[in-house]
Amino acid sequence: MSNLIATSSYTVVVGLGITGLSVARFLQKQHQAFVLMDTRVNPPNLAAVKEEFTQVPLVLGKLDTELLNQASEIILSPGVAMVTPEIAQAKALGVPVVGDIELLLRNVRAPIVAITGSNAKSTVTTLVGEMAKAAGLAVAVGGNLGTPALDLLSDDVELYVLELSSFQLETVTQVNAKAATILNISEDHLDRYESMQAYILAKMRVYFGAENFILNRNDVLAQPPIPRGKNPIYFGGVADFGGYGILHYQGEEYLAKSLTPLMPISELKIRGRHNVDNALAALALGDAANIPMDAMLQSLRDFKGLPHRCEWVRDINGVEFYNDSKGTNIGATLAAIKGLSRKPHKLFVIAGGEGKDQNFADLAPTLAEHTCELILIGRDATLIAHACESFVPVHFAESLSAAVTKARALANPQDVILLSPACASFDMFKGYADRGEQFCKIVHEVAN
Repeated sequence: MSNLIATSSYTVVVGLGITGLSVARFLQKQHQAFVLMDTRVNPPNLAAVKEEFTQVPLVLGKLDTELLNQASEIILSPGVAMVTPEIAQAKALGVPVVGDIELLLRNVRAPIVAITGSNAKSTVTTLVGEMAKAAGLAVAVGGNLGTPALDLLSDDVELYVLELSSFQLETVTQVNAKAATILNISEDHLDRYESMQAYILAKMRVYFGAENFILNRNDVLAQPPIPRGKNPIYFGGVADFGGYGILHYQGEEYLAKSLTPLMPISELKIRGRHNVDNALAALALGDAANIPMDAMLQSLRDFKGLPHRCEWVRDINGVEFYNDSKGTNIGATLAAIKGLSRKPHKLFVIAGGEGKDQNFADLAPTLAEHTCELILIGRDATLIAHACESFVPVHFAESLSAAVTKARALANPQDVILLSPACASFDMFKGYADRGEQFCKIVHEVAN
């Protein structure tokens, strides 16, 4: 295989998920020579690859070090770590290693709103996109969410709104965003990063070259050093003379810019205190991107939230069920608990799955504070139980269906049952969406 292209300039695309496929299509349109590689013998998009790229060399099952070391550039999919030995070796030899976001940044002509964080990325990204649409802008929304970044490229786009993961940010140089934010930081992906510091530093790359720094007032870990001449815009918490916050006005709470009330929080359709912060973050980002305020506020009034993110499922005899299957780390679950708690009524939290080397002791104090009980499923159920059982009642279930049945038997009217696993789903499900869909189906079956 190596001899076929060793004498020419070529790019290697590593990883044949949806991102790798989008990169291959982009390179083919650019008439660039490239090789496709994947460590899997049968990657998920293999049929599409063989159909679309009949003349492209394909290496499966093992990365070819000779091809990598002689490449002009390696385009790495987010799911492949930079520390993979074959990739690290090529990089040490001077081969540039980038990702699909870097390719996008080389070709965009419109401003970018760049959004990362441990939690709420998809909600805020979608919301800013809806605000731009309401203002009549030709907006492209995607990245880590929905459409792969390179599939968004078009000369007609007036604004790009990108959700960016830490994995994607590892391989960018300068994002140069019109507005950039880290929404929050909590433990996540520590099975891939050597330390929490390494994870945070990857996230911080979103601010490289940014025109406007949008910062969470209440999360110091998400706040970078501010370059001279930059005035950060803060969101969250109580309104003050700068940024976006909560203001008490005419007997109720309002979203506010500085000390100017914008709209009552009661008009938001998305529930929970964490979603108030999400609304404030979207306002700050949209304002920095010059989206008109009227369009932003109307979008906030209309937005019903995303599936699997504190999604209301139904009420059964006074007990409300919420699907937060996207809560795949401790920070997301803590936000959901705080947002949906109704003390003194109980909150039954269904959790468990693949724990990603998180420290579940961080869950325990909040569970206790908000009158919770845990129903645990999945591979790391025992690990979570050991961390939390001295703080709150803990129950085990062999399946998601059994967990819902157990929670329903324990709950009383005005209690809440919340699926927010704080874990990845792949031990029992195809993904978080599959887990959430099964939960909703089970709840409806219980109701009927």
